[in-house]
Amino acid sequence: MSAIYDLQDQPATTIENTPVKFPAVPYSNAATYVEAYAEEFGRSWQAMDFTALDCAAEILLDAYVRRAGVFSCGNGGSASIANHLQCDHVKGVRNKTDLTPRVVSLSNNVEILTAIANDISYEDIFSYQLQSQSMPGDVLIAISSSGRSANIVRALTWARDNGLRTIALTGFDGGAARTLAEVAVHFPGSNYGIIEDLHQAVMHAMAQFLRQSRMTPAAISESVF
Repeated sequence: MSAIYDLQDQPATTIENTPVKFPAVPYSNAATYVEAYAEEFGRSWQAMDFTALDCAAEILLDAYVRRAGVFSCGNGGSASIANHLQCDHVKGVRNKTDLTPRVVSLSNNVEILTAIANDISYEDIFSYQLQSQSMPGDVLIAISSSGRSANIVRALTWARDNGLRTIALTGFDGGAARTLAEVAVHFPGSNYGIIEDLHQAVMHAMAQFLRQSRMTPAAISESVF
């Protein structure tokens, strides 16, 4: 039988802005694991460059004021965040504000995704859509835990080369997405679940920030976020 360890048995070495392996050892019970999970979530959150959030917010608010298009994309769990972003930024940001965001998730149409993947390549499922739907001055938000997914890298490259502003949400070491994007909101973690939770949290927080930035104090005090 393999040995079972609690977090205090072998604590992880934390290096600022460096992904930490989690879990690194087995855990004896769910409560201990969840507690360690929350601690790693907090460590990675605190290691984020918070100035990137201000830059991302400025890009998005500028796009919403100009009525420019905003496109989100991601694979797997990141696709669900991209889809959820469309909901919260179209419906949520508009609530009691003067903004009417134009946001489309490129991960949301299985018919288009499978047609492009089958007839062209999976690597083109996002960039191909951008070629048809985007204009210079629009914004791409690419969500990728690893930052290495070929279709994410290709979409960011095409967007950069064709006049779109770009934001990437990344984890691990950030991959190519972190360096390709104009703004990278990066979490130095190594657990997919935690990185996706962090990306979801940032997506929610950004939508709420943009919403309240266009509301009166009275409207904020009487509203539910």
